[in-house]
Amino acid sequence: MRLVIGDTGPVHYLILIGHIDLLPRLFERVVLLSVVLAELSHESAPESVRRWAAALPSWLEVAESPVVMLLAGIHKGEAAAIELAARLHADLLLMDDRRGVMAAESQGLNVTGTLGVLDLAAARGLIDFAQAVAELHLTTFRMPLAVLGELISKHKEPRER
Repeated sequence: MRLVIGDTGPVHYLILIGHIDLLPRLFERVVLLSVVLAELSHESAPESVRRWAAALPSWLEVAESPVVMLLAGIHKGEAAAIELAARLHADLLLMDDRRGVMAAESQGLNVTGTLGVLDLAAARGLIDFAQAVAELHLTTFRMPLAVLGELISKHKEPRER
Protein backbone atom coordinates (compact mmCIF):
# COMPACT_ATOMS: atom_id res chain seq x y z
CA MET A 1 0.00 0.00 0.00
CA ARG A 2 1.24 3.36 -0.87
CA LEU A 3 -0.47 6.08 1.16
CA VAL A 4 -1.84 5.76 4.69
CA ILE A 5 -3.33 8.41 6.94
CA GLY A 6 -2.82 7.77 10.63
CA ASP A 7 -5.19 8.74 13.41
CA THR A 8 -4.08 9.17 17.02
CA GLY A 9 -5.03 5.77 18.45
CA PRO A 10 -2.98 3.42 16.30
CA VAL A 11 0.06 5.71 16.30
CA HIS A 12 -0.17 6.17 20.09
CA TYR A 13 -0.31 2.42 20.77
CA LEU A 14 2.36 1.49 18.22
CA ILE A 15 4.68 3.95 19.94
CA LEU A 16 3.86 2.52 23.39
CA ILE A 17 4.64 -1.05 22.36
CA GLY A 18 7.78 -0.13 20.42
CA HIS A 19 6.41 -0.94 16.96
CA ILE A 20 5.94 2.49 15.39
CA ASP A 21 8.79 1.61 13.00
CA LEU A 22 6.43 -0.87 11.31
CA LEU A 23 4.62 1.94 9.50
CA PRO A 24 7.41 2.85 7.04
CA ARG A 25 8.14 -0.86 6.54
CA LEU A 26 4.53 -1.55 5.57
CA PHE A 27 3.61 1.65 3.71
CA GLU A 28 5.31 3.96 1.24
CA ARG A 29 3.86 7.21 2.65
CA VAL A 30 2.58 7.81 6.16
CA VAL A 31 0.75 11.07 6.84
CA LEU A 32 -0.44 12.44 10.17
CA LEU A 33 -2.59 15.50 10.60
CA SER A 34 -1.39 18.43 12.68
CA VAL A 35 -4.38 17.85 15.01
CA VAL A 36 -3.21 14.24 15.54
CA LEU A 37 0.31 15.46 16.26
CA ALA A 38 -1.14 17.92 18.80
CA GLU A 39 -2.97 15.05 20.52
CA LEU A 40 0.23 12.97 20.62
CA SER A 41 2.06 15.98 22.09
CA HIS A 42 -0.56 16.80 24.71
CA GLU A 43 0.57 16.81 28.32
CA SER A 44 -1.85 13.97 29.10
CA ALA A 45 -0.11 11.67 26.58
CA PRO A 46 2.46 9.22 27.96
CA GLU A 47 6.00 10.56 28.05
CA SER A 48 7.26 8.15 25.37
CA VAL A 49 4.51 9.31 23.01
CA ARG A 50 5.28 12.99 23.66
CA ARG A 51 9.02 12.35 23.10
CA TRP A 52 8.30 10.66 19.76
CA ALA A 53 6.02 13.54 18.70
CA ALA A 54 8.72 16.06 19.60
CA ALA A 55 11.32 14.38 17.37
CA LEU A 56 9.40 13.11 14.35
CA PRO A 57 11.07 10.54 12.11
CA SER A 58 12.01 11.54 8.56
CA TRP A 59 9.59 9.00 7.03
CA LEU A 60 6.56 10.80 8.47
CA GLU A 61 4.66 13.58 6.68
CA VAL A 62 2.56 16.06 8.64
CA ALA A 63 -0.41 17.70 6.90
CA GLU A 64 -2.45 20.64 8.09
CA SER A 65 -5.79 19.56 9.43
CA PRO A 66 -8.65 20.36 7.09
CA VAL A 67 -11.63 22.31 8.36
CA VAL A 68 -14.36 19.72 8.72
CA MET A 69 -17.99 19.51 9.63
CA LEU A 70 -18.11 17.55 12.85
CA LEU A 71 -20.22 14.43 12.75
CA ALA A 72 -22.26 13.39 15.77
CA GLY A 73 -20.17 11.32 18.15
CA ILE A 74 -16.96 11.66 16.14
CA HIS A 75 -13.98 13.55 17.55
CA LYS A 76 -12.47 16.33 15.45
CA GLY A 77 -9.26 14.33 14.94
CA GLU A 78 -11.15 11.38 13.46
CA ALA A 79 -13.31 13.66 11.32
CA ALA A 80 -10.22 15.44 9.97
CA ALA A 81 -8.44 12.13 9.27
CA ILE A 82 -11.50 10.87 7.36
CA GLU A 83 -11.65 14.10 5.35
CA LEU A 84 -7.94 13.98 4.47
CA ALA A 85 -8.03 10.28 3.58
CA ALA A 86 -10.96 10.93 1.24
CA ARG A 87 -9.35 14.01 -0.29
CA LEU A 88 -6.00 12.31 -0.93
CA HIS A 89 -7.57 9.00 -2.01
CA ALA A 90 -5.53 7.24 0.66
CA ASP A 91 -5.07 3.51 0.32
CA LEU A 92 -5.74 3.03 4.03
CA LEU A 93 -6.85 4.96 7.08
CA LEU A 94 -5.46 3.86 10.46
CA MET A 95 -8.16 4.34 13.08
CA ASP A 96 -9.34 2.47 16.18
CA ASP A 97 -12.42 4.51 17.16
CA ARG A 98 -15.50 2.44 16.26
CA ARG A 99 -17.71 5.39 15.33
CA GLY A 100 -14.93 6.89 13.26
CA VAL A 101 -14.33 3.58 11.49
CA MET A 102 -18.02 3.27 10.64
CA ALA A 103 -18.12 6.84 9.31
CA ALA A 104 -14.98 6.27 7.22
CA GLU A 105 -16.25 2.98 5.80
CA SER A 106 -19.57 4.61 4.93
CA GLN A 107 -17.54 6.96 2.72
CA GLY A 108 -15.88 4.03 0.98
CA LEU A 109 -12.54 4.28 2.78
CA ASN A 110 -10.40 1.26 3.67
CA VAL A 111 -9.77 1.30 7.41
CA THR A 112 -7.74 -0.77 9.83
CA GLY A 113 -6.64 -0.20 13.41
CA THR A 114 -3.78 -1.08 15.69
CA LEU A 115 -4.52 -4.81 15.55
CA GLY A 116 -4.79 -4.62 11.75
CA VAL A 117 -1.32 -3.07 11.49
CA LEU A 118 0.08 -5.79 13.75
CA ASP A 119 -1.73 -8.42 11.65
CA LEU A 120 -0.17 -7.07 8.43
CA ALA A 121 3.27 -6.97 10.04
CA ALA A 122 2.97 -10.51 11.39
CA ALA A 123 1.78 -11.80 8.01
CA ARG A 124 4.99 -10.38 6.51
CA GLY A 125 7.13 -11.94 9.22
CA LEU A 126 8.09 -8.59 10.75
CA ILE A 127 6.84 -9.28 14.29
CA ASP A 128 5.59 -12.00 16.59
CA PHE A 129 1.86 -11.26 16.80
CA ALA A 130 1.31 -12.88 20.21
CA GLN A 131 4.21 -10.93 21.72
CA ALA A 132 2.90 -7.63 20.30
CA VAL A 133 -0.56 -8.36 21.72
CA ALA A 134 1.00 -9.18 25.09
CA GLU A 135 2.66 -5.75 25.00
CA LEU A 136 -0.67 -4.13 24.10
CA HIS A 137 -2.23 -5.78 27.17
CA LEU A 138 0.13 -3.68 29.29
CA THR A 139 -1.44 -0.48 27.91
CA THR A 140 -4.95 0.96 28.03
CA PHE A 141 -5.78 -0.49 24.60
CA ARG A 142 -9.24 -2.07 24.50
CA MET A 143 -9.20 -5.21 22.40
CA PRO A 144 -12.27 -6.66 20.74
CA LEU A 145 -12.03 -10.23 22.02
CA ALA A 146 -13.67 -11.94 19.03
CA VAL A 147 -11.31 -10.25 16.57
CA LEU A 148 -8.34 -10.83 18.84
CA GLY A 149 -9.09 -14.54 19.14
CA GLU A 150 -9.30 -14.95 15.36
CA LEU A 151 -6.02 -13.10 14.84
CA ILE A 152 -4.16 -15.06 17.51
CA SER A 153 -5.34 -18.32 15.92
CA LYS A 154 -4.29 -17.07 12.50
CA HIS A 155 -0.75 -16.31 13.64
CA LYS A 156 -0.07 -19.39 15.76
CA GLU A 157 2.79 -21.50 14.54
CA PRO A 158 1.66 -24.63 12.73
CA ARG A 159 1.89 -27.55 15.11
CA GLU A 160 4.09 -30.52 14.42
CA ARG A 161 2.18 -33.67 13.43
